[in-house]
Amino acid sequence: MIRIKGLSKSFGKLKVLRSLNATIQDKKITAIVGHNGSGKTTLIKCILGLDKLDSGKILIDGFNLNGDWSYRKHIGYMPQMAQFPENLTGEELLDMIIDIREQPEHTKEVLVEHFKLKTELKKPLKHLSGGTRQKINVILALMFDPQLLLLDEPSSGLDPVSSSLLKDMIMMEKARGKTIIITSHIMSEIQELADTILYLVDGQIIFDGPVLELIRQSGEKNLERAVAKMMS
Repeated sequence: MIRIKGLSKSFGKLKVLRSLNATIQDKKITAIVGHNGSGKTTLIKCILGLDKLDSGKILIDGFNLNGDWSYRKHIGYMPQMAQFPENLTGEELLDMIIDIREQPEHTKEVLVEHFKLKTELKKPLKHLSGGTRQKINVILALMFDPQLLLLDEPSSGLDPVSSSLLKDMIMMEKARGKTIIITSHIMSEIQELADTILYLVDGQIIFDGPVLELIRQSGEKNLERAVAKMMS
C-alpha cells in the first residue's frame, strides 16, 4: 500500500503538487489522470524518488521514502518515452539492464514470446520502430517480477494488436497480486483497466475513488465524457 501524506512539490515559484493526501491500494490498478501540467509525472517521480519532496511523506508498505533507494528493486517503471543506447541491439540492452540491477530476471523469455519480439531483439535499437521500442520498454518494466508497477502512457505508439497484448499482460499482472499505477490520456483504456482514479487538477486531487463512481457522479455514460465534463 502507498500512502501519500501532505505531499507538496515546487520548482522555483511554480507549485506543482499542493498538499496531496491519497492511498493507493494493494493489488489494484490505480489511474492518475489530469490535463497536461496537472502534476501526474511529478507525482510518479516523487514515488520513484527522482524528485525530492518539499514537504509531506510517501510511504510504501510503511517504508518512508527518505533518500534510501533500496525499495526501488521492487518497482517496475515504464516511462512514456524511454531513451535507449542506439548502437545496442534489444537483446544487448536487456542483458545490460540485468547486469546493472544485479537481480535475476524471472520472465524475460515469456515476455519476448508474448510480444513476438524474438527476431526484433537481434536488430540495433536505432533500426526499430517506435512501437517495437515501446514493447522492449514493457519488458524492462516487467522482467524482474516487481510488486509495484508504474506505467506512464504504456500504450503510446502501439498498434491495436500490441495494445491488446499489453492490456492482457497488465490484467495478468494484476491477477498475480501486483499493485499497478498507470497514466493515460486514453480514457477508454483507463475505464477498461483501472479500479480507481486519482484525478489531479493544478496539483490538487479533486477525485479519489472508483472509476464507476466518477462516471455515476458526472451523470455521463462513460469515463471520457465524465472527465471532459469535469475539465470544463
